Amino acid sequence: MTRIDDMPPAWDERTQLTTFLDYARDTVRAKCEGLSDEDARRAPLPTSPLMTPSGLINHLRWVEYYWFQVVFLGEEDEGPWTDEDPDREMRIAVDIPPARLLDEYAEQAERYRKLVAEHDLDTRAVGQVREGVSVDLRWILLHLTEETARHNGHLDILRELIDGSTGV
Repeated sequence: MTRIDDMPPAWDERTQLTTFLDYARDTVRAKCEGLSDEDARRAPLPTSPLMTPSGLINHLRWVEYYWFQVVFLGEEDEGPWTDEDPDREMRIAVDIPPARLLDEYAEQAERYRKLVAEHDLDTRAVGQVREGVSVDLRWILLHLTEETARHNGHLDILRELIDGSTGV
């Protein structure tokens, strides 16, 4: 598996926050290394039929989209989810090649790195997360790191159940 590193190249707050988010993103890719397309679409937990490696990759891609573009920038939500199918991003992922999902996730992460670099960490989101509650960019970075790390735990379990692979 790929060697990834969570040690920031500098000790300022921005570098630490972005390094940990990148570390979590890189871990997603590392957890999927060597996984066949077929296995990336498998849901080995009978009670969680949407929980596939592909579904988790696509979910993380769309979660970042939501927090950066919809909440932070205030853009219209054009995500794949609907009121009738709120987990649609996980469902449609099995129809997309896993390599493409990972590439799109990486390309999007690069765009968001630039977005983060252009804004102060104290910049408030245009959109609200709850009635009257607007978060700042720092909170969004922390939230995305937590969300990605949590789903990396799911990828750990799925990968071990699928092919016995552990680590990273």
